[in-house]
Amino acid sequence: MKTIFVKKADVTDEIIRQAAETIKNGGLVAFPTETVYGLGANGLDDDAVNSVYLAKGRPADNPLILHISNLEMLKLIAKDISPVAKVLMNVFWPGPLTLVLKKTELVSDSISRGLDTVAVRFPAHELAQKLITAADTPIAAPSANISGRPSPTEALHVLEDMDGKIPWILDGGSCDIGVESTVVDVTGDYPIILRPGKITFEDISDLFPDTQYDQHLVAEQGEIVAPRSPGMKYKHYAPKGEIQILSGELLDIQQYIDKHLTEKSAVLTFTQYKIKHKNIYSLGNINRPEEGCAKLFSHLRTFDTLGIEKIFAVMPDKRGVGFALYNRLLKAAGGKVINL
Repeated sequence: MKTIFVKKADVTDEIIRQAAETIKNGGLVAFPTETVYGLGANGLDDDAVNSVYLAKGRPADNPLILHISNLEMLKLIAKDISPVAKVLMNVFWPGPLTLVLKKTELVSDSISRGLDTVAVRFPAHELAQKLITAADTPIAAPSANISGRPSPTEALHVLEDMDGKIPWILDGGSCDIGVESTVVDVTGDYPIILRPGKITFEDISDLFPDTQYDQHLVAEQGEIVAPRSPGMKYKHYAPKGEIQILSGELLDIQQYIDKHLTEKSAVLTFTQYKIKHKNIYSLGNINRPEEGCAKLFSHLRTFDTLGIEKIFAVMPDKRGVGFALYNRLLKAAGGKVINL
């Protein structure tokens, strides 16, 4: 298969129309959102959805998110919408928030993977909205990468993983946020956060003080038999090299790195940490974790290009958006944290 890569300057309404026709006809289109690039398919076409799993090598029990561009589409795929869900939609949609809702009969097991719920997002990115509207169907769109690899925040990242596997890649520039959406279960009386993102626990608990994290998200241990949202069960975002997250005082971290570094190692750190090493990659200011979120996946892909075999990552501040950065690092590291 030849992949059509459309540069940002060339993405016209006509190109979007053609890409939308591909979606309607069961094909796949990679497109930008404000979080990461998505690999889009007609969410109401089982064969198209299953082709997403094949292109990504995605585990068969990992559910997908359906993306909409208006609330009329929501009526097709979700029912019994709770007052909690309606408030969060009103405050945070369009935006980087995915809501887990009760599904309608139109949502097949190819999307929900045996659950009675469906994850839905209304992205804020203009190109994403135009594509969904032109396709006139909810679009299933996990991140547009090979399953387990760092998520793509640039169109060229998608090309690395998907060239020759999908018909279209639409370039929309760099993704502003850089980590996937916050996922919240709103099927009960209070919100339960299943995956952290730009919309934080604090943002949601300001509206609903009873908001909780899912127990598996907090514990980060034990097998999740039926993952309730993407990103809950499997190792994700991993580069080829081993990641170790280092927690402790700066002097202890520097001494550990000095003892273990090699020519094929790299360091992920923050501007406040003046660590000495030739392969230093900054995640920005530790007090502005949104900077780290925007840079993380790109850095991890760079490490693969450089043949880096071991990555030392300084522990981020886990408050607010920092918890999303920590979550992605922890997944990429396979849970490996070194307490110094």
